[in-house]
Amino acid sequence: MKDRSINVAIAIVSIAIPTVVLVLFYLKPPELKISFDLRILPAFNASLNFCTAILLITGFYFIRNKKVRSHRICMITAFCFSALFLICYVTYHALTEPTSYGGSGIVRNIYYFILLTHIVLAAVIVPLVLITLVRGLQQKFDKHRRIARWTFPLWLYVAVTGVVVYLMLSPYY
Repeated sequence: MKDRSINVAIAIVSIAIPTVVLVLFYLKPPELKISFDLRILPAFNASLNFCTAILLITGFYFIRNKKVRSHRICMITAFCFSALFLICYVTYHALTEPTSYGGSGIVRNIYYFILLTHIVLAAVIVPLVLITLVRGLQQKFDKHRRIARWTFPLWLYVAVTGVVVYLMLSPYY
């Protein structure tokens, strides 16, 4: 029953997060006076993605070298950074107008390809990360390894392309 409850919670979170993000793109931001400069959030979010990517690579290195405790610390920290990213991302997009990409030509096509794959895989990665994390914490290492083989490269791709999207979009903020 405990696994079933965890799976239901993972399913709810995995549906709720992309739904909230999708809704944000259709809502007009409220007219609020905020004493915090929201313009720093895209750079902060890119920094969180960059740190997540470094932690994922470092955690992979540690598990390959049988340093389980160091691997666990890296992966839990990467998860925390990704969660903080999500909070900041939702905050930014709830309170600001969307930023449009202004590039043209082949670079524009490359940008939209990276953005599209990033968005799709960001939605896909949510349940994968949660399941992988839970299985690791429950010490179900055979199941953890099986799903981590998929989670690691996809999560790394999402983290890296998050930085790339920011760098390509940053002149237009």
